[in-house]
Amino acid sequence: MIRPVGKPRSPARRRGVAWLLAALATAARSSARAAPPTEGSGRRAQTLRIVVAYPVGGVSSDVARDIARALERQAGFVVIVEHRPGAGGVLAMDFVARSPPDGSTLCFSAITPLTLAPLLGPVPYDPARDLAAVFPVMTTPVLVLGTPALKADTLADMLALARRAPGQIRWATSGLGTTGHLVMERVAAGHRVVVTHVPYKGGGQQLTDALGGQFEVLSSNVAQAQLRWVREGRLKALAVTGGARLDALPGVPTMAELGFPEANQVSTFGLFAAGRTPRAVVEQLNAALASAVSDTALQVRLAETSNASLGGSASAFERRIAQERDAHRDWLAWSAKR
Repeated sequence: MIRPVGKPRSPARRRGVAWLLAALATAARSSARAAPPTEGSGRRAQTLRIVVAYPVGGVSSDVARDIARALERQAGFVVIVEHRPGAGGVLAMDFVARSPPDGSTLCFSAITPLTLAPLLGPVPYDPARDLAAVFPVMTTPVLVLGTPALKADTLADMLALARRAPGQIRWATSGLGTTGHLVMERVAAGHRVVVTHVPYKGGGQQLTDALGGQFEVLSSNVAQAQLRWVREGRLKALAVTGGARLDALPGVPTMAELGFPEANQVSTFGLFAAGRTPRAVVEQLNAALASAVSDTALQVRLAETSNASLGGSASAFERRIAQERDAHRDWLAWSAKR
């Protein structure tokens, strides 16, 4: 929990958030409409749960907590943040898909559990029916990092090693069906090499193992820890994805510059609700989240970690997800024919 319920809020604050509390309560209890707490009434503020699809310690965890704090300050919620990592975000998405469709439980995740994972194998939910896109938060570049176990300093040299010894290069990612996994597969397919995939649940353990040389290559979303270890020489930045080089690592080329435009993928992160959540609740949550994500502290964190802030309507977010799913489907079909 970000913080316990504090003293009763002022009448002005209560009036400013009553619309959202009322919408959520209406979805949960059709027989009553929520009203703001009155001074001395002893009623608790609306509780919102944000389920993070990745472990504590990564940029997604930090951003989710920043959003929670902003929602508490701006919309009067008590926000509980919990982590349900595993299966590249599928476990958290499934938990939220099975939660009550009242807007009180949201998942913070990359969109790959909806766009890529279902194309690679069965998932326990229907991506189009069981989850509702609420708000797009950010895009995150992927860093391809060499560890102390890698006897190469560039992506080209690493691929040359992989060609000479098929399967000997171990390439770790945050899990099956993640953007990092997609980058790995597209690089390997584009260069016709065989690497060994080492999937993690994300978070700190893969970085600890990378520093210890437990594998040769790591695909990781950009975060402060990774940038620090690159600057200190503990890890080698081989490439970055996205439309431009990172300001923090101006000497590191993009995948497109290296001749792998198909691998130049970024992670899109957003918030999702259960699929049958009323549209009015989704729209009002979208409005509250738009205000929260514009919070100065969160925008500073995104800039410091080379993440690009998004935003927009729930409908536009749905279209973005559908377009990415179609693009992945097309690439997988092309790859299967090679």
